Amino acid sequence: QVQLVESGGGSVQAGGSLRLSCAASGYTYSGYCMGWFRQAPGKEREGVANIYTDGGSPFYADSVKGRFTISQDNAKNTLYLQMNSLKPEDTAMYYCAAEFSGYCGFRVGRYNYWGQGTQVTVSS
Repeated sequence: QVQLVESGGGSVQAGGSLRLSCAASGYTYSGYCMGWFRQAPGKEREGVANIYTDGGSPFYADSVKGRFTISQDNAKNTLYLQMNSLKPEDTAMYYCAAEFSGYCGFRVGRYNYWGQGTQVTVSS
């Protein structure tokens, strides 16, 4: 059974940093796309960053480029999102997701498995 469990969310002031983690289990962490998404109240879920588990260049949404870094530890089956220079508009529930068919983009409906989310709140 595939499970994705996020952690690391919290409340910070603008300009601060947080590091999110996503522990994956129930499948071989190799050859798939892993992504971070977020959803603010009243808004649609949007892609933040993604990366193939086998490596390759990560991809970022324009809104987080230069501030967020996606990384992974394949030995630990864990995906990370380092978030620096946080802004109030980064406030949202953050989710990690896995896509097994070869797609690696930001279409929410293409991802097969989702975590339960971790809340990030940035105050001004």
